[in-house]
Amino acid sequence: MPKTKFQSFIFTLLMVFCMVYAMTCYTIAGKMGGLTYSVFLMAIKEMWIEYVVVFLLVFFIITRAAQKLTFRIFRPGKDNPIFITLSIQCCTVCLIVPPITLFATFFHNGFTADWFTQWISLAFYCFPAALCLQVFFIGPFVRMLFRRIFHRQLKDNAAV
Repeated sequence: MPKTKFQSFIFTLLMVFCMVYAMTCYTIAGKMGGLTYSVFLMAIKEMWIEYVVVFLLVFFIITRAAQKLTFRIFRPGKDNPIFITLSIQCCTVCLIVPPITLFATFFHNGFTADWFTQWISLAFYCFPAALCLQVFFIGPFVRMLFRRIFHRQLKDNAAV
């Protein structure tokens, strides 16, 4: 969807913000035994280091890797664009969950003897939520928001 580096930067900022905030809410609510209004405030206070790490990973590494994996299977212009979008989303989630849950495990728990089981547990806990949020909620929301922000530029690119 983004056509320029600046658009890619903004798209990634929006997508990563929404995903990290939602996943931080999810993990805090899981630890607290449920979702409360205080979870939303706690998440906005806690999410920033993970936000920076995820943004850097997604912007510089994960997006290209997800596209390469997708374009091994699908061909732009020949295959249905929705399958390409869904494949990129799924590949992105599959590629980002392991490293960010590993980072979160060390960041929040330190390096302990149980780090591996803590990491695997967190990754298995977060993966289904991240995939569902990306495919059904946050992905479509951010793409709609992005189209509204860049509607003129996207329309001009389509006319050329």
